[in-house]
Parts: sequence; C-alpha cells; structure tokens
Amino acid sequence: MARLPLPPARAVLVDELHPEDIVAVHPATRLVRIFTAHGNHPQRWDSFRYTGPLPHGRFDPQRPGKAGAPSADSGNGVVYFGLSVRTSVAEVFQTSSIVDRKTRGPRLVVVRPTRTLRLLDLSGLWPTRVGASQEISSGPKRITQAWARAIRSAFGDLDGLWYRSSMDGGDPALCLWDPPAGTALPAEPDVLLPLDHPGLDIPLGRVCEELNYVLLN
Repeated sequence: MARLPLPPARAVLVDELHPEDIVAVHPATRLVRIFTAHGNHPQRWDSFRYTGPLPHGRFDPQRPGKAGAPSADSGNGVVYFGLSVRTSVAEVFQTSSIVDRKTRGPRLVVVRPTRTLRLLDLSGLWPTRVGASQEISSGPKRITQAWARAIRSAFGDLDGLWYRSSMDGGDPALCLWDPPAGTALPAEPDVLLPLDHPGLDIPLGRVCEELNYVLLN
C-alpha cells in the first residue's frame, strides 16, 4: 500500500524542497474550471471559496471548525482547475459519473493567469522525500487536507499545488490558494459558457464517451 501518513514537521517540508519541485505555470496557459452559478451556494467564474474544508475538496486549506465542520476563513481561499475540459469534467462529476448540464446552472470557464503561477509539484519526488507518496493525489481527503494546511503554512508565498488528477489518468490538475493567487486571475475570462450551450454538445459528448460518464441533455 502506498504511504500517506499525516505531514511531518514544517522543517522537514522546507528542508526537502528543491528548485525543481516548483512548477511555473506561464501566463499563456489556459486553465479550465466547471462551477455552479445557481443553487444554495452560487459561484462566479473567478470566485475562491473561503469556507471549508469540504468533503470533496482534496486540498482545502481551511482548518475544520467545531466537530470537524467547515469554517469560514477569509485568509484561506481555494479554487480548482484542470488543463483540459476532460480533467474538469472527470473531477467535478466523479461522484455520480453523470454530467448534468442544467441543475444549479453549471458553467465552463477558461482563463489565463495574468502572471506566472508558482505551484508545488506533488506529481514529482517531493512527496516521497517528505515521507508520503503519490497517494497524496488520491488518498483520504481528511489526510490530504492536513497536508494542504501544512504546505500552506510552510510555503505561504506559493500560489498552490500541481497534482495528478485521480479521475483523469493522472493528467495535471491545479489547486490555487488566495492569497496570493487571487491576484493572478484576469479581469475577464477567455471563455465563459453555460454547460448546456449547443457549442459544447460535441466536445462534452466525446469527453463523456472517453470517461464512460453519462451526459444528460
């Protein structure tokens, strides 16, 4: 079994950080996100979430509140992106494997950061050197959230994490934290479409066929 203990002391995390452990995401890179614009907790295309940790938020950095419940923390925002539509679909709809294009008004957004993002690479050897493994991208979220808090405390200047999508064959996924990543999102997105837009029929159909997800019209 791959190892995923609770994180070690801050000094261990810092001492084992090598220059090659930082991924620099160029401003020309297109980041893809699917979010819900309606429902009890509507979001905007550029909104970070400051309440957590939530059960599905792998690298939510907020500290749990009373009895482990999510808590509000204005100093710890989080948002998740993929580098492709497929990664975003795979991650967002993983619980049911059903892509519902209407309920709660899902939206697809594509953005390019306004500056280079500096992310800790969890797909390389850093997790191994600090006593973990690639299980950090797929293991119990209670533990991966503890790692997120430890990493954020040790490396407050980093914009977030670069990790393997456990639902899309290990393709890259990004977790951004605010601060400081809130300053890296543009004023306007490159693409912002409702998920039921007719122009997405073919690409979503292809993605769902590859993932064996069900696409609802």
